[in-house]
Amino acid sequence: MLYSIVGTDVENSLESRLTARPEHVNRLNALKDQGRLVLAGPNPSIDSEDPGQAGFSGSIIVAEFESLEAAQAWADQDPYIVSGVYQSVEVKPFKLVLP
Repeated sequence: MLYSIVGTDVENSLESRLTARPEHVNRLNALKDQGRLVLAGPNPSIDSEDPGQAGFSGSIIVAEFESLEAAQAWADQDPYIVSGVYQSVEVKPFKLVLP
């Protein structure tokens, strides 16, 4: 089943985010290589593709997992959680309707 993982950043997370990003992206690429990743990306803090020093307010991931518990366990080990980029993460079942 698909699950959405929505992380919300702490204030002024950009430096920590940039430090943890390579490991975070490696985990996403592993999901992609397994054919389980639907989409992933950050939420810019301002209305811009490149927010620069304004940074990001969070991220959204939609991926396939065996269960809600497995999705939560994966999210709990994300480098953005471990390094303190995210202040919170919400994992929910997701039903793809479009496209």
